Amino acid sequence: MEKLCSNFDLNPPQISSISTKFPTRPTSSLAYISHIWCSNGSRHHKFVVQKIVSTPKNGSSSQFDKTGDSVGLNQGLVKSIGRGLVGFAAALAVCVDSPALAESLTVAFPVSPAHEVNTVQRTLVEAWSLIRETFVDPTFNHQDWDMKLQQTMVEMFPLRSADAAYNKISGMLATLGDPFTRIISPKEYQSFRIGSDGNLRGVGLFINVDPKSGHLVVMSCLEGSPADRAGIHEGDELMEINGERLDGISSEGAAQKLRGKVGTSVTVKVHRGNKSGGGDDLREVNLPREFIKLSPISSAVIPHKTSDGRLSKTGYVKLLAFSQTAASDMENAVAELENQGVQSYILDLRNNPGGLVKAGLDVAQIWLDGDETLVNTIDRDGNMFPINMVHGHAKTQDPLVVLVNEGSASASEILAGALHDNGRAKLVGHRTFGKGKIQSVTELDDGSALFITVAKYLSPALHDIDQVGIAPDVQCSAEMLNSPRESYMKNKNSASSLEADSCIMVAEHVLEVQESKGSPS
Repeated sequence: MEKLCSNFDLNPPQISSISTKFPTRPTSSLAYISHIWCSNGSRHHKFVVQKIVSTPKNGSSSQFDKTGDSVGLNQGLVKSIGRGLVGFAAALAVCVDSPALAESLTVAFPVSPAHEVNTVQRTLVEAWSLIRETFVDPTFNHQDWDMKLQQTMVEMFPLRSADAAYNKISGMLATLGDPFTRIISPKEYQSFRIGSDGNLRGVGLFINVDPKSGHLVVMSCLEGSPADRAGIHEGDELMEINGERLDGISSEGAAQKLRGKVGTSVTVKVHRGNKSGGGDDLREVNLPREFIKLSPISSAVIPHKTSDGRLSKTGYVKLLAFSQTAASDMENAVAELENQGVQSYILDLRNNPGGLVKAGLDVAQIWLDGDETLVNTIDRDGNMFPINMVHGHAKTQDPLVVLVNEGSASASEILAGALHDNGRAKLVGHRTFGKGKIQSVTELDDGSALFITVAKYLSPALHDIDQVGIAPDVQCSAEMLNSPRESYMKNKNSASSLEADSCIMVAEHVLEVQESKGSPS
């Protein structure tokens, strides 16, 4: 997630998993019978794909195998099939538990004679059913979701390639009006899973689709990566990759184009963010692909003198993404800094695009005590469920400041909100990205993956984050003071370079004020 889900050029780890599996593909590519059972808590749903024995070309009614609980066949679609589309078709019967009676829906669709398209047709049914059961908006953006399946099936029938068929699924999902609900191909999902191991072969870019503009933007660059060395910045818009325009291409698709064999290179054209249009804002750079080991945590000790002349040590921890190891790595970093005698902490979440929601909640419990609420989730029916700690015990009680900016998104915002609303930390920086939705990631039977927005979330103090973000307590500029960028980039986490970061200087001042308020008079 969650994701959220921004993309690394070898993508962040998966957020969560819901299993919905189709059985082994039948021997016939024209018609088949299969059963799928989906579980949603204590409710169980049965999806039955049924065979129509024949569909006469004159549009008369069909005979079909009666398997499971089905009710009638959509005659309008059968007639459209009968006008020469196909000689055989399949019907999908969906039986859904209800408090009174089980209601069922039967959908007829033409089975493609193209083998690879036929496979994607079944992926379409699987994706459609998961959306039907779990998507956060039960109105499906005020449209008939059952009819949308029928329309997409008919549109998919004449296609001859899997790529074109996947585009039809993407088009169906786009009608939901949620850019975070999407499907990625089996190849893209394999890259997504490889990225979760932290073994990256690429140029070091975190990218995402801006939900407001629809453009691909750089969320951040991995420190020391080819993109970072080339001076690409967060907020820059990715325009072209190897001369190919990126209009309509997903973040996963763009990430796949950036990846490749170590030793090769890729040419990208970027537009400098936060500036008015103009030729001078466009530049083209050639980036070598490298093997990159992603470490989500880096830390340092910043010594400084307080206003009353005392020598103080501040522990600095930067978290790049919420991977599976983020919480354990954070715990180890805090323990090491405690051993070095730090008296306060700065947690840097700037340009952290998110990752696993659970990792964000686990990191929060390193800093919080008791049974505090970490986040409030809201399901598709509007029910709110707080997620609380259970007998939490913080690893340190030292004062804490959290740095955030426009690139802090999703799980970063959950963590920042949890620490801020529970009075544990002050926020310094700029308003965060504003992604208040949680996604599940489901591996489908053909190896593709479906990202579904399954919930919204509010901060512990019930602040809405989606498309709003979190405002910091204290703003700061992002300038480097008395330190050329080239020198800073070479020594990014050294104490001297960190002290040149104006936001860290502001954070140190905030910490000093906190310490003075907490000391006896």
